[in-house]
Amino acid sequence: MSYPINWNTDRIFKDGITGTAIHQRLAEITSAIPTFNAAVNAWQLAADAPAFSNFNALLDQYENIQNGISTIMTFAEMISSAESKNQEAGPVLSQAQNLATQFQSGTNQLQKKLVAATDSDFKQLQQAFPVIAFNLQELREQGKRLLDDATEDLINRLAIDGFNGWSQHYTTLSADLKFPVTLNDGQSLTLSAGQAQNRFESDLDPKNREIVFNQWEQTWSNHAANFADTLNHLAGFRLTDYQAHHEDNYLAVPLRLNRMHRETLDAMWASVSANKKPFTTYMAQKARLQGKTEMAWHDQWAPVVVGDFTPTTYTFDQAAEFIISNFRRFSPKMADFAQHAFDNGWIEAEDRPGKRPGGYMTSVPDIKEARIFMTFDGSASGVSTLAHELGHAFHSSLLNDLPSFRRDYAMNVAETASTFAELIVADATVKAAKTPEEKLNLLDAKMSNPMAMLLNIHARYLFERSFYDARQKGPQTVDQLKQLMTQAQETAYAGSLSTFDPMFWADKLHFFIDDVPFYNFPYTFGYLLSSGIYAKAQTQANFEDQYIALLTDTANMSAEDLVQKHLVANLSKPDFWQQGIDLAAEDAKQFLTLSEAYI
Repeated sequence: MSYPINWNTDRIFKDGITGTAIHQRLAEITSAIPTFNAAVNAWQLAADAPAFSNFNALLDQYENIQNGISTIMTFAEMISSAESKNQEAGPVLSQAQNLATQFQSGTNQLQKKLVAATDSDFKQLQQAFPVIAFNLQELREQGKRLLDDATEDLINRLAIDGFNGWSQHYTTLSADLKFPVTLNDGQSLTLSAGQAQNRFESDLDPKNREIVFNQWEQTWSNHAANFADTLNHLAGFRLTDYQAHHEDNYLAVPLRLNRMHRETLDAMWASVSANKKPFTTYMAQKARLQGKTEMAWHDQWAPVVVGDFTPTTYTFDQAAEFIISNFRRFSPKMADFAQHAFDNGWIEAEDRPGKRPGGYMTSVPDIKEARIFMTFDGSASGVSTLAHELGHAFHSSLLNDLPSFRRDYAMNVAETASTFAELIVADATVKAAKTPEEKLNLLDAKMSNPMAMLLNIHARYLFERSFYDARQKGPQTVDQLKQLMTQAQETAYAGSLSTFDPMFWADKLHFFIDDVPFYNFPYTFGYLLSSGIYAKAQTQANFEDQYIALLTDTANMSAEDLVQKHLVANLSKPDFWQQGIDLAAEDAKQFLTLSEAYI
């Protein structure tokens, strides 16, 4: 079987970003928004009871507009990701953002009408629409924090060229970077950001890793002032917006978006902080296997190669078949879904210049499909990334036939399905190892996930906390940002590194995303939650149905209620978090035992 390695965009807008199809959809949404906004203004909850036929019509209009804007924005982002030099996607994205701002005005009005309703009338509405009862309550609570219409409209319009504009500016800046390197063998290359990152994280030659990373650091440093401006303005806009909406803490909005309590967040990080030892010990052992006394930042991802072992390089087809077969062990529906995605060209995986770094899954609601973006390099890590994004897509597919409110699951639970899929594949590679050398290599690859979730992302969280504390007093200079980042890495890695990445605040896209503040702790949440689910999956015959039920509920209740309902666990207690950390610690222990023979 030969699977397409480039995604198929014909089913979205067959004639591309400049064609008639996408502009017809833009025109449809442009005319639909005033009609929706007028219908919201005319709607009266009490008068619409008990049939609520007008509200039902409003929901249909909302669905059409929301799906259309999301599909257009998704398509524009896809084109920009795959062709970083494309000049046509930006204007289309701006048009869609303008429409989203106009649409938000009507949505704000709807929320205010829900706030104004009596409790009994609102309860009657919820009873009439039980599928979105929880989401209606969220809308009502959000409505209580809204300012007057003129102010909300002004903030949303200013965000297009301010908040959203700065986020897009980062994309423009980073996409334009080039990384010229001369490798250890004398070969000269000019790498994109995605290629450079893959190279210093996975090259078997330690000198090449050092060469590419030094150029990586130098290139980002050469443009540090631009990235510092961008980050400062993004955070400044966000903090001003919070202040205007009387938010008493910059974590309030991230927590609300993730439908979780501060007690849960604090309990999770307290458990992580108290359990660094197995992972710092692993890091020290890995450094010794590399012939070093301490681990350098750029060596932490390097494959462990001992004896005569050569790491397996997967073709895209081999990766696809491996993922599908191992998904099938746990969930035939996951496997069938992945097969469909590979067969129908949902994945942009080609390793070529001109692509943005990183990977993501994006939903295309107009056609009830998903698309995946990544740069596949043939490594075990690349296979895991592919499985990760397919996990996201499977989660999204389970909600396709639900209203858009019920598809709006939070990032923390979004990372659960993706990390679960990644765990399946990582575990399978270790179990399939034929020699101790291969098993050690694959255990190390598997360990990259907990190392990211419990150390690297902890550093990101600590950096953002210290950055936002400082930014409330004023913009931060490049040197201050580098110092904050280094301090965060020192703390999160608990003394296990000999060098750091002071420019990580610039080269990590997640710090510059506008619509999801604190794009860090949800990953750790999702990882530890998925670990618990994975352990349960191996002991229960009816796991698939339970798993799908949990994923289907992810936009239907708080994180705490979701875990209590489906896993009977309390997120504010350390026991829940400890079980996930202990699973990763067992892998670290196995790595230490197996590696002793090669020191």
